[in-house]
Amino acid sequence: MECLFCKIASGEIPSATIFENSEFRVILDRFPGSKGHLLILPKEHVENIFEIDPEKGGRLFSLGVQLAKILKKELQLEGLNVVQNNGKIAGQTIFHFHLHLIPRYPEDGVNITWKSTEPTEEELDSLAKKLFKALQ
Repeated sequence: MECLFCKIASGEIPSATIFENSEFRVILDRFPGSKGHLLILPKEHVENIFEIDPEKGGRLFSLGVQLAKILKKELQLEGLNVVQNNGKIAGQTIFHFHLHLIPRYPEDGVNITWKSTEPTEEELDSLAKKLFKALQ
């Protein structure tokens, strides 16, 4: 498989690694949105959130919380975006699951926005019931 993030996660391609264990490698993004932009890469190839083992995903997000606190303390950031894209339509460009931690600073000038919709109360209620039933 010719997966860029598999090669980085395995160490085949050098990276600015800040943490590594048997499951994950955490690197500084080579093309950061801001100072301290991190990527958490699973070492095992999974394309997206629909394929990742839920328990591994939980460990990944737990690591993300730890890293967010370290970023806040060490870089004096004012906020943080946690971004994870799934599928081309959602902006995924490398098809290996990865979590972005993007520090935010007053001077960075970056806004992450989307066009809000205005569903009716009935539409919200119907969707809530459908999803609630699926979780049972």
